Amino acid sequence: MRPLCLTEDGCVSWEAYHSHEDPARFVLVERWASRGHWEAHNAGEAIQKIYLPEIMPRIKREVHPSAPVRL
Repeated sequence: MRPLCLTEDGCVSWEAYHSHEDPARFVLVERWASRGHWEAHNAGEAIQKIYLPEIMPRIKREVHPSAPVRL
């Protein structure tokens, strides 16, 4: 999915992490230029052709829209 997401308008970064403590746990961190870009992402090829049919049936998903901490 990463190459497809990175070509979408507004995708700033896309990183996947694999837990050392729990081999079944992965964390995906996406950065979007705006919430609108992130919401539009749901109609994109990566979500529609890969994520929804192949990944969603096999995972427990927790979504945490967030913003950087400004110090």
